[in-house]
Amino acid sequence: MAATCGLVVANIYYNQPLLAAIGRTFHLSDSGASLVATATQVGYTLGMLFVVPLGDMLERKRLVLLMLLGAAGCLALAAWAPSFAVLAGASVLLGLLSAVPQLLVPLAAHLAPAASRGRIVGRVMSGLLVGILLSRAVSGYVGAHFGWRTMFELGAGLMVLLVALLAWKLPTDRPTFTGSYASLMKSLLTLTREQAPLRRAALVGACLFAAFSVFWTTLAFYLEGPSFGYGSDVAGFFGLIGAFGALAAPLAGKTADARGPAYTVALGIALALAAYAVLGFGGGHVAGLVVGVLLLDVGVQATHVSNQSLIFSLVPEARSRLNTVYMTAYFIGGSVGSVLGGLAWTHGGWPGVCAVGGALALAALLASRLYGQENPSGALA
Repeated sequence: MAATCGLVVANIYYNQPLLAAIGRTFHLSDSGASLVATATQVGYTLGMLFVVPLGDMLERKRLVLLMLLGAAGCLALAAWAPSFAVLAGASVLLGLLSAVPQLLVPLAAHLAPAASRGRIVGRVMSGLLVGILLSRAVSGYVGAHFGWRTMFELGAGLMVLLVALLAWKLPTDRPTFTGSYASLMKSLLTLTREQAPLRRAALVGACLFAAFSVFWTTLAFYLEGPSFGYGSDVAGFFGLIGAFGALAAPLAGKTADARGPAYTVALGIALALAAYAVLGFGGGHVAGLVVGVLLLDVGVQATHVSNQSLIFSLVPEARSRLNTVYMTAYFIGGSVGSVLGGLAWTHGGWPGVCAVGGALALAALLASRLYGQENPSGALA
């Protein structure tokens, strides 16, 4: 499950180190090219909202295989896109069909004993997070040496191979929901209304992932600009550095099991705030960027794993839908962060990027402290 999550989620992030090259191909400004990243994240959000809930209703293995075949086709279309409009459309569909990890993470939570759920979710999430970060390193290298279209071609081939592997190895899973699709979608609203911890986790996750996306959407522009003059391979290398932060995911899950998710959420937000302080004051040097990347990735991942450990304990029979609510908010935040990052870079340069990212991390802190506090009876409001 961890390996599958990593390979599939990489589809969403291949484009980030390649944005400058894509912009040159289609004669776009930096902010215009950044819309490719936004389109993919919007598609992923739509997939989580309208497809992932089906994990409680349909047999997961068949659904996963169909989505991966569709993703392979979208990657091929992106590789051969004759215009930016075609690339943007393929990116939206690619994001939608790459929501497979959000079907597998709830399954891992379902199989895990309650006492070690955070650790198991963290282990699977570490695969997903390594995929997010290593995809940038691989993509940056391939883009610099073989062109950005080659990366999408390779991604399409990987999805075809993964379909064959999962058809052989992935077990079947019986659905738990017996109603209609309309009632399934309506239950998302019910869960959101009734579960204050879910709403708080979704708000915190959205703010912090927006802060994460602000950095990664603009990093390639910064590194290829006059301050450094590097190529896309160096931008991708920072993804490799950030992958070390994924090692924090199982540790964060284990800590959440022992000390409670609230502790690791607060710690993760504090690390993200520290990251933007380092990036703002030391981002003119490679060493400052390296330290900032590590702090930001560890902080965001620790918060994310802790939030998921919390929500999966709320209503066990609705874990796919709980994950849908949380992850939809999470990637809405990511999409907004990509847009804000592009605007901040265009109008404020690197200082503007750090100011916007830091403000979003601060918003996550305020949400975690002020939203859904306990009333005197002990119930979350």
